[in-house]
Amino acid sequence: MAEITLEGNPIHTNGELPAVGSTAPDFKLVAADLSDKSLADFAGKKKLLNIVVSLDTGICIDTSKALQEQLADRDDVVVLAISADLPMAQARTCEAAGTGVTTLSMMRSKNFAKDYGVLITDGPIAGLCARAVVVLDEDNKVLYTELVPEIASEPNLEAAIAALG
Repeated sequence: MAEITLEGNPIHTNGELPAVGSTAPDFKLVAADLSDKSLADFAGKKKLLNIVVSLDTGICIDTSKALQEQLADRDDVVVLAISADLPMAQARTCEAAGTGVTTLSMMRSKNFAKDYGVLITDGPIAGLCARAVVVLDEDNKVLYTELVPEIASEPNLEAAIAALG
């Protein structure tokens, strides 16, 4: 269990992020077209998991848009914005913000959040994901992780991008 804050007030996650050097847990999340997606769907690519509370917040969508723009020329990398938002809401928010980042929803299961240690367990946003970044190589080895200590803060994008090599 990790402690983070929401506007300075302590809240907790269910566990810890996967360890650097470990193999990332597989997942089953829902894409914009309502299909199920797993790590196998992104085989052969490095993956930057941008785990957010909700894409319908300024910081979350701005971070996703910044990552997409900074990595637009990298064919070997996919940025995945993951939240508990419904796929339709994710798509609408991204369209309004002018970003085409790949979105994935926990609509059918919270197992992703549990397995990655980012499920918020108490406080007013219990059941949503903590803000975090996980970088994986082509073989799903964990290269970098960051659990953002304050929900209202941005992750260290430079460090995450640098971890991609």
